[in-house]
Amino acid sequence: MLLRHTPEEVSERKALTINPAKTCQPIGAMYASLGVHGCLPHSHGSQGCCAYHRSTLTRHYKEPIPAGTSSFTEGASVFGGQANLLQAINNIFTVYNPEVVAVHTTCLSETIGDDLPQIKKKAEKEGKLPEGKYMISASTPSYAGSHVTGFASMVKSMAMMAEPTGKKNGKINVIPGWVEPADMEEIKRLTGLIGVKTILFPDTSGVLNGPLSGEYTMFPEGGTTMAELKSTGDSTGTLALGEWCSADAARELDSKHKVPCSVLDMPFGLAATDRFIDALRTLAGVTIPDEIAKERGQLVDMISDMHQYLYGKKVALVGDPDQLIAMTEFLVSLDMKPVHIVTGTPGKKFEKRIREITAEAGFEVNVKAKGDMFLLHQWIKNEPVDVLIGNSYCKYIARDEDVPYVRWGFPILDRQGHQYFPTVGYKGGLRLLEKILGVLLDRLDRDAPEEKFELVL
Repeated sequence: MLLRHTPEEVSERKALTINPAKTCQPIGAMYASLGVHGCLPHSHGSQGCCAYHRSTLTRHYKEPIPAGTSSFTEGASVFGGQANLLQAINNIFTVYNPEVVAVHTTCLSETIGDDLPQIKKKAEKEGKLPEGKYMISASTPSYAGSHVTGFASMVKSMAMMAEPTGKKNGKINVIPGWVEPADMEEIKRLTGLIGVKTILFPDTSGVLNGPLSGEYTMFPEGGTTMAELKSTGDSTGTLALGEWCSADAARELDSKHKVPCSVLDMPFGLAATDRFIDALRTLAGVTIPDEIAKERGQLVDMISDMHQYLYGKKVALVGDPDQLIAMTEFLVSLDMKPVHIVTGTPGKKFEKRIREITAEAGFEVNVKAKGDMFLLHQWIKNEPVDVLIGNSYCKYIARDEDVPYVRWGFPILDRQGHQYFPTVGYKGGLRLLEKILGVLLDRLDRDAPEEKFELVL
């Protein structure tokens, strides 16, 4: 079948990646840019690069992704793309009139050494960047890091747009990390219920999960406004959800504008959501409303009711570091055993954190940062699992090894709905739990002999 040539014997590989567990930096930067109101992402490189980044996001979100490109040809590839970018900035504001253009680099422009801050100054000097309009930029070479790294770099550039007035605005900055638009909506719903005023950035809700109105709008109503980004320097504090995606931006605001920050795990599952809610409560000095306590109780009730089907089940996970850390903690709290965990993003801190979580539960884990799904497949061949959780590329492993499979993470190319249904918070925890239980109980039904094929499980 598709991947059955994968050998069981694991050998050390230093210079070869097979079936990578990541994609390139500009995709993350482009996604982050879409979370700014009236923003047009711009790829400073060739047309082919931009087309790939747009198509990947379009296939995941099932929405048209607008973006500009510097359209490098042979001349720009040799002598640099400054002239291309200056012309592009002029064209973008003349033709499309966005509020902001968010420029990210590619391998080509990075190898040449184009200096985006210098090009921005030149655009301002030559009048190509209109008054009242903005350009933000991030260095995102694809030959380093991953889509997570690119996302983090662009979000840090957003934090650099802060212009504090010296007067506190009474708000809390929340940097959600790379989560779905529905997750960003859920975070805003929770903060609203608690009564905390926040600035969420980036915010793709309403941009990549909007309604079908019959009319195309290049710049939807959603997204964090430039006024809000400027105001982040006046906030009471910052909550960064995820070390890899959000911490750099939070620390930028802390070091430059003395906005104290706390770096939390993404609020997937029970314990991580508890910490997020408690951090909001502490920062804002408020009490938690009964509605949120009720939602937490519902998640605890479902865990209690279904624990017998989760206990001891082995899990293989692939995804982004921030998401995997919180998911691992959630699975361990369900008495499940995430025994194989791979991310394509570099970072030894990730491996250490995963081992700490699993060690407390008393089992050993195979974990690899800057790993690939070929290695994950080999681990599964040597130690089979009861469920596989990851993006759409996992479907080949799930089919070849006949493993129940939950789609989660980025990208999901062969299913719909992930942009509309949250997986963060207590409500999101219910959805994650329902998805995991669904595939496990479907397998139980499929494999049950007739005398044990029960109507009620």
